[in-house]
Amino acid sequence: MNQQSAITASKRSIWLRGLFMLLMALVYQLCGTLLFIIAVIQFVIALVNDVPNARLVSFGRGLALYIRQIANYLVFATDEIPFPFSDWPAAE
Repeated sequence: MNQQSAITASKRSIWLRGLFMLLMALVYQLCGTLLFIIAVIQFVIALVNDVPNARLVSFGRGLALYIRQIANYLVFATDEIPFPFSDWPAAE
């Protein structure tokens, strides 16, 4: 491969990443809204039942990890594209 074709492939790769970044930025915004809704629901549940819903806690942890993966991808801290292009993060 000569230098010119390597530069062209590199430019194509960065444009493709830019497209994925736009998609992931949109997903990031949607996840932030979803996280806020879960937080409000958890607050109401905890207010009524004195304990939060365990399933929502688990989902919230997974969602928080997913948001972190998206943020890492958007700032070039990783090259791995988050879900749905990889596995959903497992909540610890």
